[in-house]
Amino acid sequence: MRRTGLLALVAALTATVAGAFWWRSGPPHGPDDTAMAARYATPLSAPEGPIAVFHIGHSLVNRNMPAMLAQLAGEGHRYESQLGWGATLRSHWGDIPVNGAEVENTHPHYRDAREAVASGDYDALVLTEMVEIRDALRYHDSPRYLAAFAEEAWKAQPDVRIYLYETWHQLDDAEGWLERLDADLLRHWEKGLLRPALGRLPEGARIHLIPAGQALGALVREIEARGGVGNVEDRASLFKDQIHLNDLGNYFVALVHYAVLYQKSPVGLPHALLRGDGTTADAPAPELAQLMQEVVWATVRSTKLTGLDR
Repeated sequence: MRRTGLLALVAALTATVAGAFWWRSGPPHGPDDTAMAARYATPLSAPEGPIAVFHIGHSLVNRNMPAMLAQLAGEGHRYESQLGWGATLRSHWGDIPVNGAEVENTHPHYRDAREAVASGDYDALVLTEMVEIRDALRYHDSPRYLAAFAEEAWKAQPDVRIYLYETWHQLDDAEGWLERLDADLLRHWEKGLLRPALGRLPEGARIHLIPAGQALGALVREIEARGGVGNVEDRASLFKDQIHLNDLGNYFVALVHYAVLYQKSPVGLPHALLRGDGTTADAPAPELAQLMQEVVWATVRSTKLTGLDR
């Protein structure tokens, strides 16, 4: 009887510990397709005025894109950021150092990420994970940190909107640049990162998507099918190296952020803007700017999880 009782006690304690771990870590894969469709069925409402945004990321956020977004949004839009070199969400949370922080954050819009998120000062929190996304998922427990940031932000400001900024990879990727964009959104950004993060959060919680990678892919396909548009000949014309955008690419990604965050068409917005340091950015030719704006609006409306009414 004593042995039986001891075994029962051990079994009960094991079940309790396992239950506590599941509550902390969430289901391993998060909501399934049906649950995701139901969770995101209701679109977001458009903000009533200018918003305050905090950006967490790395050089694919950079200093110029948020500055361009602020110019597109107009007077009253406010932003701060914490950046690094190839920085992971894990590093921004503080569990490991942020590589390059002392260089990338020497600008007037820097604010410590944990302090900013806990302040409740923002209407929107935009986060992205390091590239290579596959390595981030494999080695840096990305869903855990995305969920932790979201939970901390909602604790401080229950109405803050959380966004996951989908980026891209090297132009010379062996799998193919467009091919990976087509595959990675579902297999890595959604099923590898977003859904497992949602599994750790309260039922019904939503983190929305800023589909910059998808929009870039759509733009490149359109430009290359036409043999070039305006002052862009092909995909390389949007980049300054194999992964970092030039002014034209940053303008385009700022349009994507604008369309999702403000739930508005970017068609008709200005295309001659300034960089983050106040110098004049290289501007897309008028016909290219028009195409960029139209592609952005079509992409964010047709991509799931953006919060727009599809």
